[in-house]
Amino acid sequence: MDVKIGDILVMKKKHPCGENRFLVLRSGMDFRLRCLGCAREMLVPRNKIEKNIKTIIRNAQSENN
Repeated sequence: MDVKIGDILVMKKKHPCGENRFLVLRSGMDFRLRCLGCAREMLVPRNKIEKNIKTIIRNAQSENN
């Protein structure tokens, strides 16, 4: 799956704060994500994230780089 830094992931499950959108801060074997509702950061294994992604929102600016 092609997930890049700066992408916004819309997940199937919600964060406890009620938001289901997360900003990707780091990608590799693990993803560092920031919740767009409460700004909490978390480190989650790649396989757990990839099976729960609903959609990926990309900035037009990040696609040009």
